[in-house]
Amino acid sequence: MNTKTLIAGLLGGIAYFFLGWLLYGMLLASTFESLMGSAQGVNRSDDEMVLWALAIGNLAMGLAMAYILNNWAKVSTVQTGAINAATVALMLSLGYDLMWFSTTHLMTLSGVLLDVVVYTAMSAIAGAIIGWWLGRSAN
Repeated sequence: MNTKTLIAGLLGGIAYFFLGWLLYGMLLASTFESLMGSAQGVNRSDDEMVLWALAIGNLAMGLAMAYILNNWAKVSTVQTGAINAATVALMLSLGYDLMWFSTTHLMTLSGVLLDVVVYTAMSAIAGAIIGWWLGRSAN
């Protein structure tokens, strides 16, 4: 992984972190709580959050998306970054969430669908930032 991809991944990871905080942690927290399955009480409180793991997880997502967008999709614009990242996120989150739905009681089907929409939107924004950086650093 080259420096351009690493920086794009760092920017993407930061975007994922703050968008996740805004969407999952603030704006939609009570909505997602109401869409939990029968496995109640599984979400950590703010005091129980393991922030180092959350930060590393978001950075890993940013790096993975930057790697895909740079090395496989050859993205170099905001628009292609957003479109490609949203496409990847839609397929991965739909697959992942439906597998969790089919094997656990963590979320209702409505929760799964909302999670797919939210994560796809987050990824479109992170992908736009990654695409911007990849195009900027290509010049």
